[in-house]
Amino acid sequence: MSALPRHVPSSTDLPAVHWLRSSYSTGANNCVETARPLTGPWAGMLAVRDSKAPAGPALLFSPESWADFTATIKA
Repeated sequence: MSALPRHVPSSTDLPAVHWLRSSYSTGANNCVETARPLTGPWAGMLAVRDSKAPAGPALLFSPESWADFTATIKA
């Protein structure tokens, strides 16, 4: 990966973001959610959190790091 993800202690520290859940997700809340902060110090990053803990921590990836991560998982 091109850079390590950043950690945000609580996803509530990312105001005014719209969290999205995968269309492959079931109703059991056992997946991850993603959001793209548009303002603030995390603008342009991709935020990822556990859907079971919406107020819990989030990881922030650069677009390049996220693309590398998902490509590695697919391979």
